[in-house]
Amino acid sequence: MEIPKRLIDCLNENKVQYQILHHPEAVTAQRIAQAEHVKGRHHAKVVMIKSGEQHLMMVLPADHQIDLEKVEKAIGKPGSLDQEREFKALFSDCAIGAMPPFGNLYGLPTYVDKHLTEQDYIVFEAGTHTDAIKMSYRDYEKIVKPKVQELAIKLQPMKGA
Repeated sequence: MEIPKRLIDCLNENKVQYQILHHPEAVTAQRIAQAEHVKGRHHAKVVMIKSGEQHLMMVLPADHQIDLEKVEKAIGKPGSLDQEREFKALFSDCAIGAMPPFGNLYGLPTYVDKHLTEQDYIVFEAGTHTDAIKMSYRDYEKIVKPKVQELAIKLQPMKGA
């Protein structure tokens, strides 16, 4: 699988600087951050939420986990973790679990956890399990125009890690 053309076209059309990073295949956000040699707070992971019939894209740092109570407050209605089988078709040009945090390219409302906005740059999966993109958070925000909310809680580091 290749990096989705719509993602690269979007970045180029918006004339933003970005860097494509290649890394060994990794599936969890924390492992991907390790493979990319970036701190978890810089790695933007996507969590899909379903509210009624609507799919919503939540973007949070890899070292955080989604908090459904905070999500409910942010969107003003109940939400639950979306099932992969239900949203897979929305991302036909991406490997599952490697969707870039550009809900705007897929017709999805996009929410960003406020902790991510504190970073000067972010790194995110670029539609494959071996490619990532690094770009400034400000450029990301300009292109995607996400709703910024408190959505997540910081994971506690593993003992002995």
